Amino acid sequence: MGIELLAPAGNPEKLAMALHYGADAVYLAGKELGLRAYAGNFTSEEMARGIALAHEQGKKVYVTVNIFAHNRDFANLPAYLTELRDMGADAILVSDPGVFAVARRTVPDLPIHISTQANVTNAESARFWADQGAKRIVLARELSLAEIREIRQAVDIELEVFVHGAMCMSYSGRCMISDYLTGRGANRGECAQACRWKYALVEETRPGLYLPVEEDERGSYVFNARDLCLLPDIPALIDAGVDSFKIEGRMKSVHYVATVTQVYRRAVDSALAAQVAGRPSRTLTSWWEELAKISHRPYTQGFLHGPPGQEPDLPYRRDYDFVGVVQAYDAQKREAEIEVRNRIRLGDILELAGPGATPFLTIVNEMRDDEGNAIDKAPRPHQRIRIRVPRPVAPLDLVRRPKDGGEDSFLKVRINPSHIFYLDIILEGFGHLGVPTTVDKEAGLVLIRTTPDTREEVIRVLESLPWPAVWEREEDEMLPSPPN
Repeated sequence: MGIELLAPAGNPEKLAMALHYGADAVYLAGKELGLRAYAGNFTSEEMARGIALAHEQGKKVYVTVNIFAHNRDFANLPAYLTELRDMGADAILVSDPGVFAVARRTVPDLPIHISTQANVTNAESARFWADQGAKRIVLARELSLAEIREIRQAVDIELEVFVHGAMCMSYSGRCMISDYLTGRGANRGECAQACRWKYALVEETRPGLYLPVEEDERGSYVFNARDLCLLPDIPALIDAGVDSFKIEGRMKSVHYVATVTQVYRRAVDSALAAQVAGRPSRTLTSWWEELAKISHRPYTQGFLHGPPGQEPDLPYRRDYDFVGVVQAYDAQKREAEIEVRNRIRLGDILELAGPGATPFLTIVNEMRDDEGNAIDKAPRPHQRIRIRVPRPVAPLDLVRRPKDGGEDSFLKVRINPSHIFYLDIILEGFGHLGVPTTVDKEAGLVLIRTTPDTREEVIRVLESLPWPAVWEREEDEMLPSPPN
């Protein structure tokens, strides 16, 4: 097989997004026997439709059956496995030897992938599963690049490696914290993510006095792991003989699935093209910029280059809000129909991005509901609205908005359209203090991207221009009419 990009599908919408944004395969779970009981997951009917959709596109679907099973879990297992085979599932993921044995007896023609929960950290373990008839092994996340190479050289079996996503603080996901604190078993798909809670120390003679272990403005984070990101290591992993690159995140958002899948699609394709051309691979800045727009903890390369250091535990970072999904585009009106996921209002700066396209910015200067009425805000999830956009877009394109100070990094400027070209030259002459982006040439609307250090200097430049430029000074102030 070629190099596979494998993305998470926590529900039918995420499955469609993963395929649309470049995944070669997705992994998902039914309503039972998978390790993400709260991901939404798939009914039998939804799974059948999802498998059919993937196969129409020449792509694959793998179904997780990777709980650590108890006796009661085996009663319906043969019937469930038979159902998955009859639906056309391309493989199942298994971690429990008992489940593996039942699968081999019941559906011997259904390929089995050994889940990362099975803890394969050495060539002998990999050889054992290969001898049992497994088709693929999802290697433990605790392996170094050198160890992955050694396993590849020792065993003729497909190897899958996690390249991006949340890292469990426990070894290969074998954690009991959730079970002890909430009664929800992590190894039965019900993890409460108790390691992400806020904790403090209490000294036995001082009950009620809570001592923070490590604190920032959001609280204490004792166990939190950083998020895995092996984006710059894709070429090395290809050279090491990895067959499938896996993205974590069945419980993550549609925005996460689409963005991360697209970035790694580009990285894999670029690495393969560089390999064919005999030139070094590059990790583009634009890829990092995209990964900065999703919810994430600071990134780490995990164990790939040796044991990770004692990195500080930090809360989630999110520089952009995911606010909508494009449903349709009217080329004649240059208008996008958007399904709202988070409130949108007049004056917002929005970024639109789709697979294979360069993201671009626009300002919401007018907005209509699905009945054509002018509105100034769209606060309801799944509400349909229409806005004008400066470039063509396509269904399933993402719509997002800068947050957490992101809007402060832009100046919304209105100038005479004939002066836009000169504005760019003037800012360049001041050492690229700000980067202008034209969002509506006819109306003379420009966004100037600044930093906290350059914002005031850019404003002074605008105030000294030989022709007027008006910018928005208050968050809720609408842009004035364009100057003559």
